[in-house]
Amino acid sequence: MRIRSYVTLTGLAGALALAAGPAGAQQYDPGATDTTIKIGNINPYSGPASAYGTIGKTLAAYFDKVNKEGGINGRQIEFISYDDGYSPPKAVEQARKLVESDEVLLIFQSLGTPSNSAIHKYMNVKKVPQLFVATGATKWGDPENFPWTMGWQPNYQSEGRIYATYIKENHPDAKIAVLFQNDDYGKDLLKGLTDGLGDKASMIVAEVPYETSDPTIDSQMIKLKDSGADVLVTIATPKFAAQSIRKVAELDWQPVHIVNNVSQSVGGVLKPAGLDNATGVLSTGYLKDPTDPQWKDDPAYADWSAFMDEYYPDGDKTSSFTVYGYTVGQTLKQVLEQAGDDLTRANVMKQAASLRGLELPMALPGIIVNTSETDFFPIEQMQMMKFNGERWEMFGPVISGEVRS
Repeated sequence: MRIRSYVTLTGLAGALALAAGPAGAQQYDPGATDTTIKIGNINPYSGPASAYGTIGKTLAAYFDKVNKEGGINGRQIEFISYDDGYSPPKAVEQARKLVESDEVLLIFQSLGTPSNSAIHKYMNVKKVPQLFVATGATKWGDPENFPWTMGWQPNYQSEGRIYATYIKENHPDAKIAVLFQNDDYGKDLLKGLTDGLGDKASMIVAEVPYETSDPTIDSQMIKLKDSGADVLVTIATPKFAAQSIRKVAELDWQPVHIVNNVSQSVGGVLKPAGLDNATGVLSTGYLKDPTDPQWKDDPAYADWSAFMDEYYPDGDKTSSFTVYGYTVGQTLKQVLEQAGDDLTRANVMKQAASLRGLELPMALPGIIVNTSETDFFPIEQMQMMKFNGERWEMFGPVISGEVRS
């Protein structure tokens, strides 16, 4: 087998400490063999967050590409993805199935703050990587207490502070209304917004929650408009973000409207909301927008587009969720390549905490992945952007917002 060089990290304490084996020794935990690596995934292919199902489908297509090109260090990827309907009890059931029945090496990109919260302790007790979770909750970066869990995307508190900075600098006399999902995800981003406003937190004149079981958020939006706010921050998953954009137009309300990053997909959110309705909406980005013509001659865009054409032809090339899935898949591929023939769960986490200056092709210029044994936040930079009716336009600098648990 071809020997690959990779960066190692020494001193990862506690559960991740490894005894050095002989050079080139093959070491396996459940889910790894000489020929395969078994990866588990949990995604909401149904239910209120089903728009994110595109991410799971993109990952499956990406690993098909990896396998066709020879796999990772000669091993084929067996990708097992289950639907949890964005239901925490179902996520627990699926995680147990993946770990105890399917015996995967790791669970990768399990989606949603509620679902990941439900399996958080279980994964750490079992000492199975809960790697690059698809949620920006700040608690995924706590290696001291949860050494088997790591996030990937920018965390919600950093994002909230970026919005606070923008509002204070550009709308210093604003009255802010906030729609938020009534769970750890929504509250985490709201905390970042409030903390970022600091002594200006009284600018928030209304905070109205919604439940994922709500059929609509019409009543919440009416209440927010009635608050007299002229800035609206929507902290919502795609279905409800699209509803908020549409309802703002129906109410003939014209606030400065900020929609959080997880719901900025043109294909998955803005088109369902109506592109005219979405014109002028603000958000943040860290990945290249596939609808932005500035990337038409970019080699990374060409590679992604070719991947979509060959491996996911039914996928939506206007959706940022396909770029997201492709890019996080590349991050895991890097980790497994670094792991070499030491495919133990502990070494997977060790290598995930050993990413240095990783530039992902479809990330925005200036967005760099760095991790360490004390830093489980791979991406910590974002850039503000505005939707012009057809595509997002980036503006201002790339902003770093580091949060330590």
